[in-house]
Amino acid sequence: MRARLALLLLIAGPALAEDARPLTIILPGSAGSTSDTLMRVLAPAMQARLGQPVAVVNRDGGSGAIGVQQAARAAPDGTTLLFTAAYAFSVLPVIRQDLGYSLASFTPVCRAFVNTMTVVVRPDSPYRSLQDLVTAARAAPGGVSFGHQGVASVPHLAMMELAQAAGLRLQDVPFRGDPAVVVEVMAGRIDAGALVLGSLRGRDLRPLAVFAATRNPALPTAPTALEQGFDVRPASFGGLLAPAGTPAAVIARLDAACAAAAAEPAYLDAARRGFQPDGVYADAAAFGASLKEDVAAKARLLAGIVLKPE
Repeated sequence: MRARLALLLLIAGPALAEDARPLTIILPGSAGSTSDTLMRVLAPAMQARLGQPVAVVNRDGGSGAIGVQQAARAAPDGTTLLFTAAYAFSVLPVIRQDLGYSLASFTPVCRAFVNTMTVVVRPDSPYRSLQDLVTAARAAPGGVSFGHQGVASVPHLAMMELAQAAGLRLQDVPFRGDPAVVVEVMAGRIDAGALVLGSLRGRDLRPLAVFAATRNPALPTAPTALEQGFDVRPASFGGLLAPAGTPAAVIARLDAACAAAAAEPAYLDAARRGFQPDGVYADAAAFGASLKEDVAAKARLLAGIVLKPE
């Protein structure tokens, strides 16, 4: 990692001070979400490396499509970037034909987060395990509700995949981000919430399961869905992208700044607090390859799940 960072800085270093125009980073999600928290730590560190103002702008709605569409229309000059999860390219274009963008509309800059999904309930919920929730849902088809951050978001897909694996019919309720889901779960207006794991930080909620291959070290008592008999573990990752056509030298410059910022103690600490794994940064080439792989993987998943867009 250090050798790679040194090489990036050597290549892009002369360009780091060439552009003092403000840089806008569009985040297609709500304030207070895991990705929003991470980007707001990454932004000032990138600003220091780039020598130009960096502003983060939230554009939520449409399960993220609204913000992505805005970024796709931006000039490919390095002054507008997108910070989003892979689902914006691997899921939304599958269920919506009116987006006007695809993965080809962007050039990857760097991966900066890797998320795990979880399903949670209130501390006083009668559901003490994932099996409790499954049993209740089987007894009353459509009678158990769960909230999520939007149709086709990865938390939503995780629960749809669980429903498919367990033969359930759940009542799903979309919101505009994890913070709103947390509020509704805590208020008792919905039975459960499907969240990005990092959204549990500081919340008095009980995780019934994490959708991953292994338990998260930060929550060692939270079992995986896999160990409870349900092989549900959809991948979620994301980072910075630029509009297609952005010059390669500009991408290298931005990637170098991202690499340096992601290695700083402030970001590493925020990542740990957000239940991120080690080594979340990946360069433009590796990020681009994983995005293409996710498009193929989600196409296979969605072939067996019927979704209705918002």
